Amino acid sequence: MRIFAIADPHGNYSKIGGLLKKAGEIDLVLVAGDITNFGPDEKALELFELFDAPILAVPGNCDQPSILKVLDNSKAVNLHQKSYTIDDTLFIGYGGSNPTPFCTPFEMQECDIGLGLEETLKVSESNNRKIVLLTHAPPYGYLDEVPAGHVGCTSISAFIGKAELIVCGHIHEARGVVRTKGTVVVNPGMAALGYAALIKINNGGIEHKIEVELLKF
Repeated sequence: MRIFAIADPHGNYSKIGGLLKKAGEIDLVLVAGDITNFGPDEKALELFELFDAPILAVPGNCDQPSILKVLDNSKAVNLHQKSYTIDDTLFIGYGGSNPTPFCTPFEMQECDIGLGLEETLKVSESNNRKIVLLTHAPPYGYLDEVPAGHVGCTSISAFIGKAELIVCGHIHEARGVVRTKGTVVVNPGMAALGYAALIKINNGGIEHKIEVELLKF
């Protein structure tokens, strides 16, 4: 499976076409939030029209909560507090972020994020399936560092060692790939600045082999 992953376009989709050309053939698109820059919600539809492959998306903290209705009625799959299965892989998602100092529109308390993720996993048919977690906020301690320190979400970090892949965004300056405890964490970088990631998941039997190429246009 060839996955094209982006985060943080903030309503600027001018680099997406060039990034898609660099990625080549893709099977799936993951959008890790901040689709718009505080709205309008319908702006997201312009992004989705750029893709021919299936799209799984979650909102970010700079999206209005009302964007969920637009996602539900779009060509993309709204993965916020939901799951989606492709072959032997279970994709689950959670949008928005843990609290920030900026009072952005889509923020939630850590306990609510944790309960939401637990409930999503509980109602999903996860038996013997590999888990891919799509979030906007990064897991605490991984690709989440700003000058003031780590600002990630502890409820998401609980999936380290449980999910084989976590795709996130939110921290623009923390673009990168981390491999730890059997989990690959990917922040594709800010799509508005021409960053994305191509993630290749190869089914090798008991374990998937995951390769990540960071793209720049």
